[in-house]
Amino acid sequence: MSNTGVVFKLMAEAENLDLVTIIVQHKDERKVLDAILKAGATGATYYYGRGTGVRQRLGLFGRLIESEKLVIISVVHANETQAVVKAAAEAARLDVMGNGFLCVQKATQVVGFFD
Repeated sequence: MSNTGVVFKLMAEAENLDLVTIIVQHKDERKVLDAILKAGATGATYYYGRGTGVRQRLGLFGRLIESEKLVIISVVHANETQAVVKAAAEAARLDVMGNGFLCVQKATQVVGFFD
């Protein structure tokens, strides 16, 4: 017996979902997570990572930027995406160079997302 029909049904319901990826300074972990949950995200997965890029372009100030980052991913209903983005950007002060990065992608196939 195949579960293909069940998987297809779950994937088909992903039409109005976005994947929000937020990379922030480790120190901003709690305030960003609290902010996105308050703004409408139903949950988040997060892990620690290291990266390269902007630190090399900031010269001396690059030494002040922590190399360890927190990567947060959250599947969000499209009608709540802008509120979640705004909350994360404000909580992490993403308007300041070196504080982090945020990206929104359309979630075209999602299995196991229940809200």
